[in-house]
Amino acid sequence: MASQNLPDLSGAVAAAAPGILRVDARRRHPASGLVWSDDGVIVTANHVVRRDEDLSVGLGADDAVPATLVGRDPTTDLAVLRAADGLPTGAAAAPWDEGAELAVGQLALAVGRPGASAEASLALVSALGGAWRTAAGGSVDRWLRLDAVMYPGFSGGALVTAAGRVAGLVTSGLARGAALALPTPTLRRVVADILAHGSVRRARLGVGVQPVRLEPALAARLGRETGVLVVSLDDEGPAAAAGLHVGDTLVALDGHPLRDLDDLMDALTGDRVGRALPITVVRAGAVEDHPITPSAA
Repeated sequence: MASQNLPDLSGAVAAAAPGILRVDARRRHPASGLVWSDDGVIVTANHVVRRDEDLSVGLGADDAVPATLVGRDPTTDLAVLRAADGLPTGAAAAPWDEGAELAVGQLALAVGRPGASAEASLALVSALGGAWRTAAGGSVDRWLRLDAVMYPGFSGGALVTAAGRVAGLVTSGLARGAALALPTPTLRRVVADILAHGSVRRARLGVGVQPVRLEPALAARLGRETGVLVVSLDDEGPAAAAGLHVGDTLVALDGHPLRDLDDLMDALTGDRVGRALPITVVRAGAVEDHPITPSAA
C-alpha cells in the first residue's frame, strides 16, 4: 500500500513532546511554548501572550503551573516566561538542533500543545533564505517558510526534524498568517537579551533618516552608491551631542557601511549602547568622522 512508503514520524513527536508546553496566556484559546531550560524558562510567540498576569503552562489536562512574563520582543514575535515554582512533572528542555541542515522540499513537523496533548502538522520546508528584517524591525537570522497547517494554538510550538530535534519556533504572527519558523540562533540571541534586560536592547542615534544616492565621485571613493541622509534630529539625542546636523549623510558606523535603512538598523545592536563609536558622515562634500555614543532605544 502507498501508506507503507510514508515516513513514520511518531518517534520524532514523542522525542520533542516533553519540551513543548501548553501556554495559557489569552482568553479561551491556549497556545504553545518551548521549554528553554530546565530551570523553568519557556519561550513562546509574543502574539499569543495577551495578558501580563495570571499565566500558566502545562503538559496535561490538570498539571498547570503558574508562570510569569519575563519580557517580550514584539519585533520578532517572541516572549519569555518563567515557571517560578518549577516545570510541570514530565517536562524537560527541548532537544535543540543548533545546526539543522534544512533544505527546500524537506519534510519536518510543526508540533504544538494547544490542549492536553501534543499535536502535529506535517510541514514542508517551502522556502529558505538569508537574514531578514520583520515588518516591525526585528532581525531574524534566516528566512524559513513552511507549508504547514497552523492549527489554532500552534504558534509558539516547535519545528521538529525527523530526528526529533527542535530546529526553530513556529509562528503565524509575522507574515499575515503564513507559517514561519524562527531559527535557533535568533531564539538564543533574543532570549538571552530578554533574560538579561527584560527586552531586546537596541541602540539609537536620535535621528530621522532616509536613503540617498551619493555623488558619482564620492560613491567611487567610498565604494558604495548610497548612504543615509539625516532629515531630522532629536535635540537631546546622541547624534546631536556628537555634532551631527540635518543634511549630513551617514555612510558608516563603527566601520560598518551604511547604504540603506536596513544597514543602519543592523548596526544599532544592543552591544553598541553606551560605547563611543566612530560615525562617518558626508557634509558639504567632505567625509568626516565623529565620535558618537548610542543610547538605549
